[in-house]
Amino acid sequence: MSISIPQLAEARRALEEPLFADLAGDVGLSFEFFPPKSEKMEAQLWEAIRTLEPLGPDFVSVTYGAGGSTRERTHATVARIQRETSMNAAAHLTCVEATKAEIDQVAEEYWAAGVRHIVALRGDMPTLGQPYQAHPGGYENAAALVAGLRKLHPFEISVAAYPECHPESGGHDADIDNLKRKIDAGATRAITQFFFSPEAYFRFRDRVAAAGITA
Repeated sequence: MSISIPQLAEARRALEEPLFADLAGDVGLSFEFFPPKSEKMEAQLWEAIRTLEPLGPDFVSVTYGAGGSTRERTHATVARIQRETSMNAAAHLTCVEATKAEIDQVAEEYWAAGVRHIVALRGDMPTLGQPYQAHPGGYENAAALVAGLRKLHPFEISVAAYPECHPESGGHDADIDNLKRKIDAGATRAITQFFFSPEAYFRFRDRVAAAGITA
């Protein structure tokens, strides 16, 4: 994550105001970080973390690069947040280019580090535009990953949802069916991808409710 000095200053000003005072009690707050690629970026990340920590988010998550390319950096960042802050850290974990045993080992390392929240994702292939292909010895998709994590430990598990459709899906109905499979496999909650139309979100919410999904 890269954040400028003016952005940090604005965040500090926000801390002095009742930023979330008027929100309904059931509205949650979370932040998502990218694992730093350099010492400079790591310093910037930790300045941002210390600035945002007083806001008391429900959790903060750390992303996982395409093809698992940031596995070590993600783990180091998540473990440090869990160890050195008051915030609950969530680790993104994907299925791409890894066996079940390798993924399970990463999950076990998170559990040993005190991390109890996993954001379970199918993930993207390392080459941009490359069609997804499950590892022959890995988890086939996010629903299978959720089921595998459930067998290891009682993790809190978040999964992805797509109000404006996943770019590889067959449409809204296919997206809802996939989300239901992930919830049925044991996911705790769904986090939506960015959306740019409130109406798209409300339509998605109604489809989810009609499908009997309550997570």
